Amino acid sequence: MPTQTLSVSTSTTTTPAVLSLEARLAAVEAAMTVALDEAAVAYEVRTALIPVKRVDQADAGTLPLTPTLQPTTPCASPVAALLHSAKQRFLTDGWCVGSQIRKDGARCLYGAIRIEAAGDRSLETHGLEAVVNAIRADLGDADSLPVFNDSWTNGRVSIRMLGHAAALADNRGQ
Repeated sequence: MPTQTLSVSTSTTTTPAVLSLEARLAAVEAAMTVALDEAAVAYEVRTALIPVKRVDQADAGTLPLTPTLQPTTPCASPVAALLHSAKQRFLTDGWCVGSQIRKDGARCLYGAIRIEAAGDRSLETHGLEAVVNAIRADLGDADSLPVFNDSWTNGRVSIRMLGHAAALADNRGQ
């Protein structure tokens, strides 16, 4: 019967040296510097034969450093502009339930339309009618604007309805 021999190695294993955070960061920085240098050389080699058309500085146009202001109301009709302004007021001042205006300036649907109408009762009435019509077109019957406004936990639906009503009023030329 053949005999098996078992050999045992008695070599000692050494644990790798523990480097400090600074030493590891320095090693990574050196490796990244080498990689970036290689990439820069590769870029130069690859783009060396690409024809480049020189631009004369006199032909280059200049742009103003500050952007020009865009019109705040893209709507041409007065009711659509009113509703767009009410939507912008929601976005800047906030939305609230239970009252027309909160101490911090947030408003409900009715309050936003009323303040943007600036005392023009006819414009205010047409704006309110447009919002109620948009609500009925999208969501069905609405008891009243305050009830609709107060039935939500956040202002997203009210803001969406103002935008929809502004688009409908603009399309109708109101």
